[in-house]
Amino acid sequence: MDPYSVDIAACRSRQARLLESIAHLDVELVILSRRESIQWLTGAFVRPPFAPLAAITKAGHLTLVLPERQLDQPAAVDNLVGYEAKLHSTTRDDQEATSAEVFVKAIARPKHQFACELATFSSFITFANNCRGIDIDPNIFELRRRKDPDELKMLRRANEANRAMYDRARQIIAPGLRELDVYAELHKVAVNTLGEPLTYFGQDFRCGARGGLPRDRPIEERELFILDLGVGFRGYHSDNARTIAVDHEPTDEQQRAWKAVASIFPIIESRVRPGQSCRQLFVDIQQELDEYLPWKFNHHLGHGVGLAPQEGPHLNPRWDDTFAVGDFLAVEPGLYHDSLRQGIRLEQNYLVTETGVELWTDWPLGL
Repeated sequence: MDPYSVDIAACRSRQARLLESIAHLDVELVILSRRESIQWLTGAFVRPPFAPLAAITKAGHLTLVLPERQLDQPAAVDNLVGYEAKLHSTTRDDQEATSAEVFVKAIARPKHQFACELATFSSFITFANNCRGIDIDPNIFELRRRKDPDELKMLRRANEANRAMYDRARQIIAPGLRELDVYAELHKVAVNTLGEPLTYFGQDFRCGARGGLPRDRPIEERELFILDLGVGFRGYHSDNARTIAVDHEPTDEQQRAWKAVASIFPIIESRVRPGQSCRQLFVDIQQELDEYLPWKFNHHLGHGVGLAPQEGPHLNPRWDDTFAVGDFLAVEPGLYHDSLRQGIRLEQNYLVTETGVELWTDWPLGL
């Protein structure tokens, strides 16, 4: 039996939470069109360019439209309908239109109001002229923040690949190795660890740089290799970072920068509690790292991880989130400067609990 198969009961529980969250709205139907939201609600993972659609009535009856070739996958639904996503094995261009046509025929059409994810709502879905959609994008994103046990199981499995990749990276990184060689080797390690194709692979594989895709370039002595790695395991993501000295002999300055960045995590672990401000934590950490100017910390402090590589909560001055039980965090302080060739970024994952945080990435942090 597959221990990572879809948990139907957990999906049904999320469906009930969704309906409870919009009970105050005068709507006849909830329509979901974002792939991640549909997977969260039903368990069905669908890759681009295919266009699933889901609708749930206020009584809890759920209709899901999938490509015909995916109708055999498990999903928490009451009415499963297929659309013809390929014509004689060729992927058709009009995915959204074809899916929407089948979808509208499969549901009881609302006459007054419906709830939807407005940012991804298909223009091919049309109802009566006086029927309007109410945007519940913020509701969905907020609900997806709280990770259920079945989701945590998937996130933990994805992180097993990350741990294996960092172990391998420390074995192979040496002057002269190409960035592309590192990328290819770590991809192989992730696939072999999970025992199946990845549904995502990223993010940063450049040496002597802040980040980016790998280049056909040999890595050099004295450089720092920031590896910010993430995989997708059946739609769920990992995201954490380590920095490795190419010749395994960091300079005094590089080691001092590493200690400054690593010192942030005890602050995180002492400060993060449900109800605390993510923005204020960012501001406080920015002040801590500004003590090391001209080395710079000039990006977000972190974010949630789940069915997207980056989701709420946002440890970022442009948002005003507060931590909540069930948040799964990627916290990534850094310092960058040419003198460091190019800098340090360390990223740990935490689960927010009722009393604080639980560290999930307890593998080596050192250079």
